[in-house]
Amino acid sequence: MVGAVLVAPDGTVLGEGWHQAYGGPHAEVHALHDAEAQHGPEALRDATLYVNLEPCSHHGKTPPCTDLIIEKRIPRVVVGMEDPFPAVGGQGIERLRTHGVEVETGVREADCQRLNEAFVHHVETGRPLVTLKIAQTLDGCIATRTGDSQWISGTAARTLVHRWRSELDGVLVGRGTAEADDPRLTVRHVDGRQPVRLVLDRTGALPPDRALFTDAHADHTIAVVGEGHGMPEYADALRDAGGHVLRIPETEAGHLNLTALLTRLGKDGGRSAPPMQSLLVEAGPGLATALFRQDLVDRFLCFVAPKLVGDGMPSLRSLGIEQMDDALTFAESTWEPVGDDLLFRGYRRAVRSVGEWGSK
Repeated sequence: MVGAVLVAPDGTVLGEGWHQAYGGPHAEVHALHDAEAQHGPEALRDATLYVNLEPCSHHGKTPPCTDLIIEKRIPRVVVGMEDPFPAVGGQGIERLRTHGVEVETGVREADCQRLNEAFVHHVETGRPLVTLKIAQTLDGCIATRTGDSQWISGTAARTLVHRWRSELDGVLVGRGTAEADDPRLTVRHVDGRQPVRLVLDRTGALPPDRALFTDAHADHTIAVVGEGHGMPEYADALRDAGGHVLRIPETEAGHLNLTALLTRLGKDGGRSAPPMQSLLVEAGPGLATALFRQDLVDRFLCFVAPKLVGDGMPSLRSLGIEQMDDALTFAESTWEPVGDDLLFRGYRRAVRSVGEWGSK
């Protein structure tokens, strides 16, 4: 997620650009062309280019941005953060400096890191950044004792979740959620792209009439099934619709290997597609607990609604914690109102500088 702005010495914005599509021109290219079209090439000669991520210096799907910056004789570039991608990794900054460009780095670096934390996480680990979303009552329940859960959070919170779906690469639910709620996991309340939809179905026993397998977006569905089980009843129809059945190894305890799943998604999206860098998990208590216990949650988004249900279904099961000193904590956290609800945003890991990316 990259944006660039070209600014004249008096503060006038000459041009703007952003990276609009995978494989398309980068933000710097759009900004420079925008500025040149509006103000002519001479206006670029004393301008400053601001960009949140280091300009690339290699031939990938597009030519190096550094070459264009040098060609247009931009004298100064302000960079928010270095690019962790090995083909860049400081080389873009060094190339600009070698050609006489003044480069300032590390401006609002922590904000830039958070903006691109999915990209950074994927480069570092090979896995998508996992965002766990839960909506619960004041007393920590995600449903009543009868299983009724619609709706805990309000309209504003549900709209925000749809925006998250449109921004992230995939959305994942467990078998229990698929059975109880028959979710569609589509983007409906906002404009945006449809995410890849994943459902964990270890034994392949989900009914074939689930919306994930039969609706107009079935081509976006991946059913994750354990390697030791037969093909699900819905497999042929799902494949005919353009969907996919992904086989994943199981653990000795008889659960799907979540780390293996994330590694596969980070490699090819689970189906010979671009790598998945970000994953939203809308989990029931079983899956949420497993992710926390295996330290696979990177961001935790928890809506707390002003409601009480008493003897309901808790949002989490046992985490094996017996002492308060051992409670899971967050490197950063905030609270914000969303309609009548409160949203907790928790980051399990702190922002790290470039030199720390290789450490855990």
